[in-house]
Amino acid sequence: QVQLVESGGGLVQPGGSLRLSCIASGMIFSDYNMGWYRQAPGNQRELVATITSDGTTNYADSVKGRFTVSRDNAKITVYLQMNSLKPEDTAVYYCNALKVVFRTTWNYWGQGTQVTVSS
Repeated sequence: QVQLVESGGGLVQPGGSLRLSCIASGMIFSDYNMGWYRQAPGNQRELVATITSDGTTNYADSVKGRFTVSRDNAKITVYLQMNSLKPEDTAVYYCNALKVVFRTTWNYWGQGTQVTVSS
């Protein structure tokens, strides 16, 4: 059974930093593209950052230059380093694991971790 467990969320002041972690189990981690998404109250879930199985990264324009996604396959963990946080970054952050092989898709989500940016 695949599990993704996020940690590292919390309350931080504007301009501060947080590092989110997502540890995976029940899957061959290195086969998956990993991603971070977020959902604020009243909004749809949106992409924050992704990192492919070979380490290629992609970011939402709103977080470019402030957030960094990375992965450690040996630790079966994906990270999201968030710097220069803004109140508009407040949301529940979700970890995602995605693998597509021909017509078959494996797509998993974590339970989410709350990030609140407020003074």
